[in-house]
Amino acid sequence: MSQPVQPPNQPQQPYGGQPADGNPYAAGPGAAAPAAPTGNPYGDQPPAPTGNPYGNQPPASTGNPFGNPQGQPAPFGGGAPFAPAPPASPVRNGLALGVLVAFGAAVVASVLYGVLLGSIEREFGYAAIGVGFLVGFAAAKLGGANPVTIAAAAVFSVGAVYFGQLIGYAMVMADAAQVSFSEVFLDHFDTVTRVWKEDADFMRYLFIALGAIAAIGGAKKAN
Repeated sequence: MSQPVQPPNQPQQPYGGQPADGNPYAAGPGAAAPAAPTGNPYGDQPPAPTGNPYGNQPPASTGNPFGNPQGQPAPFGGGAPFAPAPPASPVRNGLALGVLVAFGAAVVASVLYGVLLGSIEREFGYAAIGVGFLVGFAAAKLGGANPVTIAAAAVFSVGAVYFGQLIGYAMVMADAAQVSFSEVFLDHFDTVTRVWKEDADFMRYLFIALGAIAAIGGAKKAN
């Protein structure tokens, strides 16, 4: 059997000949290869920006980020930050304490003075002086020697001596009528004050004045 003879110089590769299937860049016989592109392939694009791309932005704030710039309103529509409340004045606290102490001492001294007068059924100046001294001394000792405190002690001392005398009168009247003290002092207080006015004399008013003077002396003695 015989085989067909291959023709001589038959090309084995598609290069340099006809374009190969699927290769669009294969050139034909004798065609020059395309030149490589030169220059900037993006030549039609706008030039890149130069400088600070954020030049139109406001400068970053420095320092305290919560500070309030001059001429700018505070955030949230409010004013300046809340200022701390000032501490309470010690003078004011001492004044209030002195007045309260003077009132409390006057109430206690008034009851003691009235019980003493009702028990012995007589009055004397030393008891009234003791009432005023106690009120003034206690007020100034705890509240300070403030002029207002001293004046309050003197006024409360006058009331303490006066009501002490009314308590003494009510005790005597209750003992004479054989009734309770509360019935006379509370239910017939107008009668007690009327009897006191009828019996009042110079010495009785003098005792009241001595109570106020003793309050001033007691306040000065405390300091």
